[in-house]
Amino acid sequence: MTVKRKSCDIFCNVVDNYGDIGVCWRLARQLALEHGYRVRLWVDDLAAHARLCPEIDPTRDCQTLSGVEVRRWSEPFAAVAAWAEAADLVIEAFGCRLPEPYLAAMAARAARGAAPAWINLEYLSAEAWVDSHHGLPSPQPRLPLVKRFYFPGFGPGSGGLLREAGLLERRSAWPTDWQELGLPSLAPGHIAISLFCYDNPALPALLQAWSEDETPIDCLLAPGPAQTQAAAWLGLTALNVGESERRGRLRLTALPFYPQALYDHLLWASDINFVRGEDSFLRAQWAARPLVWQAYPQPAAAHLDKLAAFLERYGARLAPEAAAAQRQFAAIWNGGSQAPLAPAWRQLLAARQDLAEHARRWAERLATEEDLATRLVKFAEALI
Repeated sequence: MTVKRKSCDIFCNVVDNYGDIGVCWRLARQLALEHGYRVRLWVDDLAAHARLCPEIDPTRDCQTLSGVEVRRWSEPFAAVAAWAEAADLVIEAFGCRLPEPYLAAMAARAARGAAPAWINLEYLSAEAWVDSHHGLPSPQPRLPLVKRFYFPGFGPGSGGLLREAGLLERRSAWPTDWQELGLPSLAPGHIAISLFCYDNPALPALLQAWSEDETPIDCLLAPGPAQTQAAAWLGLTALNVGESERRGRLRLTALPFYPQALYDHLLWASDINFVRGEDSFLRAQWAARPLVWQAYPQPAAAHLDKLAAFLERYGARLAPEAAAAQRQFAAIWNGGSQAPLAPAWRQLLAARQDLAEHARRWAERLATEEDLATRLVKFAEALI
């Protein structure tokens, strides 16, 4: 007897460059490959998806990769008939609004006594309130449907963290291969720093501090504001991908846009990772390297609360001097302090050994918990 596979529709509205689609693509693959779901991923910006996954053809409305059916989400939306009904599990990523025809299809299922599990996948946060809000219901005012808020998080009562099977084992087995990344090997004594950021007023001061530091630094600049601001600091109109510029003990190299797998390898290879937003932030933690996080800037500096909540959790078992150095530098980097940056950088660098050992232990401890996809499947199937 053939058991019918459960179905899942994930809707992704790309609003934060690549973080939204990055999270959704990882989750979709995991639900399909590890949990046996029949997954459709609806994406409104396939060009952004293609940068993370070059196998995606942004001109096609429907294609299947890694066990996931990827569909263009366009308006007007009239594609529910492809499966004749809404999926068993419906994931509305980061508060995107489901199309009205799809809501009607969900209501039709509910009328037959088979309401889908409707999940609003929220942004990752380390704040204490996440556990108490995780899983809360929100009845749809016009239709017989209930949406539930699913909060990724670090606490036992949260939705957990995205982590595909075997991730840490693959990381440990990967031989640091700079050639795979299109980069030369580092000279002895050099520190490799990957830099991915939003526009940041503190960046020019950081580049200046690195150029004057006694420790030689190789800064690997991700496309976007990191390269744009670095070029301006150098007095150039732009940096050519693959080329390097030197100032003092600092070498700046403009990276191409890496797909997800190669970006993971960059994080594994670098000694310190500057990351931003959500997807790269979490992947830097799985990389088990010291990290500096730039939270997405929010009105009234609300992002500083998110930063403080994470650093409180992250630094709980960190040596006090190293935890203080990390907090001070993170505050300056995120616009929460006007203290001089160069001394804060030197203190952070002095704590590098403690930070590296702590990063390894942190990743191992997180990996003992159930991952987000596994928790999500259990949560949803209790509702179906």
